[in-house]
Amino acid sequence: MEDKTRIGEVQRKTSETEVLVQLELDGTGNHQIDTEIPFFSHMLTLFCVHSLFNLKVTARGDIEIDDHHTVEDIGICLGQAFKQALGEKKGINRFGEATVPMDEALVRVVVDISARPYLAYNVDLVREQIGNFSTENVKEFFRAFSNNAGINIHIDLLRGENNHHIIEAVFKAFARALKRAVECEPRMEGVWSSKKLL
Repeated sequence: MEDKTRIGEVQRKTSETEVLVQLELDGTGNHQIDTEIPFFSHMLTLFCVHSLFNLKVTARGDIEIDDHHTVEDIGICLGQAFKQALGEKKGINRFGEATVPMDEALVRVVVDISARPYLAYNVDLVREQIGNFSTENVKEFFRAFSNNAGINIHIDLLRGENNHHIIEAVFKAFARALKRAVECEPRMEGVWSSKKLL
């Protein structure tokens, strides 16, 4: 691996939100998450624990309107920080896959760090809100992350009924898939592509 300190930091301030993200890929799962959206903070905590990324997120937004802008802007910042932390992507596995259960729910996530952003999101949620978190914003978060990190992400709900369990399995599976994708293959000196460029 070229660099032991794969770190990214992004600050974003708009008329709607103010977000700070600090990300370290080679971490131990340490996290400081403060989003004003408790359920979403919980999901980001699970993301850290299962990816072993160190993450600090501080976000303030117009949640008196709704949580959309805050969730989307965290996805933007986290995606940009992730791309920054990866640098030239030398030696990384590039692909990652994980299937994770949470009680009755089962979710599969597959990622390709390809510089070709795409989100396939096949998750049906019947519940509109969990706390002050709008469940439709799960998709918005991953779309923002994909577009800004340059990652192809496929998220498939294989089975499940409880929306809390489903979303939790999504974030855990995403974390595990991403962890595998950023791990380094010692035999790979450059980037893992026939084009020699990612």
